Amino acid sequence: MTIAPHADTKAAPVPTQSTYQNRVADYWNAEENPVNLELGKIDDLYHHHYGVGDVDWTVLDEPDPDLRRGRITTELHRLEHAQAELLAGHLGPLSTTDRVFDAGCGRGGGSVVAHLRYGCHADGVTISAKQAAFAGEQARKRGIDTQVRYHHRNMLDTGFATGAYAASWNNESTMYVELELLFAEHSRLLRRGGRYVVVTGCYNDTYGRTSREVSQINAHYICEIHPRSEYFRAMARHRLVPVHVQDLTADAIPYWELRRQADHLVTGIEDTFLTAYKNGSFQYLLIAADRV
Repeated sequence: MTIAPHADTKAAPVPTQSTYQNRVADYWNAEENPVNLELGKIDDLYHHHYGVGDVDWTVLDEPDPDLRRGRITTELHRLEHAQAELLAGHLGPLSTTDRVFDAGCGRGGGSVVAHLRYGCHADGVTISAKQAAFAGEQARKRGIDTQVRYHHRNMLDTGFATGAYAASWNNESTMYVELELLFAEHSRLLRRGGRYVVVTGCYNDTYGRTSREVSQINAHYICEIHPRSEYFRAMARHRLVPVHVQDLTADAIPYWELRRQADHLVTGIEDTFLTAYKNGSFQYLLIAADRV
């Protein structure tokens, strides 16, 4: 199926919609966190999310401090890339003529992963002008900038053509927006039968209200983590019907246990994530849904 060309869009001159979004943009325009940058330098795939899967714990046995540091960094990046591949695997089947939409693309790693897997065209959107420019430069270096493009726009109001996309996703970016507005835009952009995928941390409704740990994560990242149930309610209101739900909480814990031992990368939030996962107040989910 041929998807509407990239040129069939309208301008979106004002990315932010609120004072809060201005603060988020300022945060990411200033962000230079080694846990994002050092991992991305390994293969020029910059992921702004966490990892899943079993850890190779032998990296901690390396006696040379510099080699140990490098091996830990490489292992964390491998786990983050595994998460990106897991998400991308739920987008298909896609063809080289299909377009996909990466909402809250960060420095662009997820769009590249999708393109390399399917050969599809990708549009990544970020509220950070700095991130959009960085991601665009990475695409140019790879020679894929005619197929993978990044835009300084708001994922709640992209200006892209209605029904132009075969698939779309959010990878750990939903906590920065209202789900009703977000899913309305995804529903508008996706063609009928298109696939939406989200990987996100959410608070567990059965626990009760947000735990202290979830509140600390909110404060650390200037975000608002949504309850698990709200994802499904908001999807249903916007014609997004879940076809696959996967609890990745147990798969995410090893990543955080390794990261807490990476002295050169820790941010101070590692123990909070581990406590929240283990006490049941916080969950890490993948949800794939079809646009009906």
